[in-house]
Amino acid sequence: MPTSVAHQQVLEWYADHRRLLPWREPGIGGWAVLVSEVMLQQTPVARVLPVYEAWMRRWPTASALAADTPGQAVRGWGRLGYPRRALRLHAAATVIDGEHTGVVPAAYDELRRLPGVGDYTAAAVAAFAYRQRAIVLDTNVRRVLARWRTGVQFPPRHVTATERARAEEVLPTDGDVAATWSVALMEVGALLCTATSPACAPCPVRDSCAWRVAGYPAYDGPPRRVQSYAGTDRQCRGRILALLRDSDEPIPAAAVTSVWDDAVQRQRALDSLLEDGLVVENDETLALP
Repeated sequence: MPTSVAHQQVLEWYADHRRLLPWREPGIGGWAVLVSEVMLQQTPVARVLPVYEAWMRRWPTASALAADTPGQAVRGWGRLGYPRRALRLHAAATVIDGEHTGVVPAAYDELRRLPGVGDYTAAAVAAFAYRQRAIVLDTNVRRVLARWRTGVQFPPRHVTATERARAEEVLPTDGDVAATWSVALMEVGALLCTATSPACAPCPVRDSCAWRVAGYPAYDGPPRRVQSYAGTDRQCRGRILALLRDSDEPIPAAAVTSVWDDAVQRQRALDSLLEDGLVVENDETLALP
């Protein structure tokens, strides 16, 4: 199938089936896109939506967040998980406020220099906020391209130069169309070409999908990691942070004994929170930064 035909089919499917999400509204700004992309890392849309909406009501601009404390950012992050993202977003807001007059930069290189902003996030902001031609490779896009273009069930664990070149081959030349194409591929991956239960019949590139044509060969690469949560240090960290988020005042350090029974694991989790700057300790009390 010629690329131009695939473009038309994917874009038409997206126009008819896209989810109405606040960070995809017409004319959305760089700050809204940056916040959404940071929150959506390893986190489902359904969990992000209420936190995103509350966050944007409280901090509608980078300058608004920069004027608040990092601890309030952690508190506003709630139970999204990976709370260091909240600190990085606060640090990025501080730089945006101080060095870019409160406006999220449009240039990829300037975006990459913001704290906590990697290749994917910089490309996503450049594309979705500023309608630039940028290679946006999130998990969903990578999976769709791997199946459609190369006939394998899953992409490599990390983005490769070959992947990037292949993504650029099918990226429309017009910046605005390219941005819509990237988000459309994301939607195909999220709604149809899922990791475990792909729905091929309604897929807009079904007829040219190399994986389908090959008979859906099973993944034969390195074992794919399955993340666990129950009983982990991550869960323990989350309970300690929840205790601090629920208190407007510092809490006695001894209070954390109530949230986790294993003293060794509890101390290890607390030490990591202190090291990450998510918790501060003073005079045998603990607080958010």
